Amino acid sequence: TEGYDKLREALVKRLVERDGMKAEGNSIIITSGSQQGLDLLGRIFLDKDDVVIVEAPSYVGALNAFRTHRPVFEPTWMDEDGIRMDILRENIKHVQQHGGNIKFLYTIPTFHNPAGTTMPLKRRKELLEIASEYDLLVVEDDPYSEVRFTDEVLPKLKSMDKENRVIYLGTFSKTLAPGFRCAWAFGPEEAINKMSIAKQAADLCTNTFTQCIAYEYLKRGYLDQHLASARELYKHKAEAMIGAMRKYFPEEVKYNVPKGGMFIWARLPRNVNVREMFPRAVEQNVSYVPGDAFYPNGDGKNCMRLNFTNATDDLIEEGMRRLGKLIKEEIVRARTCEKPPLPPASV
Repeated sequence: TEGYDKLREALVKRLVERDGMKAEGNSIIITSGSQQGLDLLGRIFLDKDDVVIVEAPSYVGALNAFRTHRPVFEPTWMDEDGIRMDILRENIKHVQQHGGNIKFLYTIPTFHNPAGTTMPLKRRKELLEIASEYDLLVVEDDPYSEVRFTDEVLPKLKSMDKENRVIYLGTFSKTLAPGFRCAWAFGPEEAINKMSIAKQAADLCTNTFTQCIAYEYLKRGYLDQHLASARELYKHKAEAMIGAMRKYFPEEVKYNVPKGGMFIWARLPRNVNVREMFPRAVEQNVSYVPGDAFYPNGDGKNCMRLNFTNATDDLIEEGMRRLGKLIKEEIVRARTCEKPPLPPASV
């Protein structure tokens, strides 16, 4: 159930030698994608009305995996550097004052999905200090850190974890093949053992054949070779989309310039509802993910997530031209209808 031993050993070696993580006992389990890792964490930790601290916005797949267990989400606002530590402290105190039971904090510190932000080193240290102060478990979801566009490499939270309170989720889905559904969770032995028991009830084990392929790819050094070309390709596509957005989007639209990952997070004027606009975008053969999907409380109705990884340069250019034209029309429509402004979304 824990996974193909050779792959587990190779991953632990990579995490310890390259990333500076500390392996203690049975510290890793292979999962059927990181999505299963999230599901297993929900199964072993969450009961009805337990509190999960999440970033606002946060990964919709994690919200859905946790939502099955009917927890209470505590959204914590972000800025361009990720989760805000002053608001995190306030939220923790608020939950504790009202008798809430915080089970863990879920974060994507590097190339956030959907916001595209990256938490700087100082803030990472402060997050771990807060986790220690309030005795919090931290779930670090890290699908995108290998897909970086600069030479800057920030330490993972798990690499800085001196108290073994971080559970780290990594995956081959964004670096090798998403269809393999091959990922891993690395953390405290007790948590990994509990995840193993829960996995036995879910699917017994991750596909062994794909684990063998991933191991050989990793052992022979092909992964790092592939990553070099993937980074260049995605960097080019990100620059193509940003360039097209600068050309076609109205100045009222704000967006991040990604340093890695796969997404651009765009924020429209607060009285524009992108979900209501979505059918008109589809009519133009353009798609995006409405921002309210990434908020547990339905905020972010004026935000959208764009993905630049799969389209050709020509399609990116034309898609942003059509979307920019539609956004301009929607801004005028919203003003004409005199809709009340939507509540502000973070980031």
